Amino acid sequence: MPRRCWPPSVEEEEPPDDFVCPITTEVMSDPVMAADGHAYERTAIERWLATKSTSPLTGGELEHSILVPSHMLRRMIRDWEGARKAA
Repeated sequence: MPRRCWPPSVEEEEPPDDFVCPITTEVMSDPVMAADGHAYERTAIERWLATKSTSPLTGGELEHSILVPSHMLRRMIRDWEGARKAA
């Protein structure tokens, strides 16, 4: 049986905060890292950056608008969702 990264009770509760986009407040499906070091849902941060050059969380100016896919976070979210469906 695979080792779980969280207690069984968590599988029935709210998602971990790191899995939730701070813009949409929904579990992310395509998480990306922005220049502020925070993860966002790709479409949400792209819409944000279309009109702003600041961090949605800190309000500080972003050094750049490059978005980097967060493959590890995406995998963790998919594993968590799979564990919830299997429970």
